[in-house]
Amino acid sequence: MAASKKKTKGGLISHGIAAQNRKGRFNYTILETVEAGLVLKGPEVKSLRMGRATLTEAYAVERNGELWLVNSYIPEYQGGVLSRFDTRAPRKLLLHRKQLAKYIGEVTRAGASLVPLDIHFNARGVAKVTLGLGKGRKKEDKRHAIADRDWQRDKARLLRNKGRGDY
Repeated sequence: MAASKKKTKGGLISHGIAAQNRKGRFNYTILETVEAGLVLKGPEVKSLRMGRATLTEAYAVERNGELWLVNSYIPEYQGGVLSRFDTRAPRKLLLHRKQLAKYIGEVTRAGASLVPLDIHFNARGVAKVTLGLGKGRKKEDKRHAIADRDWQRDKARLLRNKGRGDY
């Protein structure tokens, strides 16, 4: 993760991941991902560039034909006087009209969820959200995912130590 965060002279993120929802891929089976724009105010962008946002409890919801990012936490920017904004305010997501219709249809028809996976800055320095279209996992599916992850870790360890004789 440290390699994907490019920091400028002042310690701000110029491009790369600013916030990540690590539980999103664990709690949901992600079927498809899409990158969406994010409508932000100036102090919100500066606060994001400091890398202190949280997406743990965030989700995307449809209101009046638009997608909104709800319950994401972007802390107030401490560097300026005019930095007052609601830290958990709904933020509008920007998608093409066809993409918007497709994902809203999937959510309403198939019972899927739009889960924000990360907020990042692209190469041009524009804030984007990666949304995952996912189905919720049941408890036994989560156990299976944990077992697979543990097996992959053990397998890598065994292959790494293969020539040493200390299994």
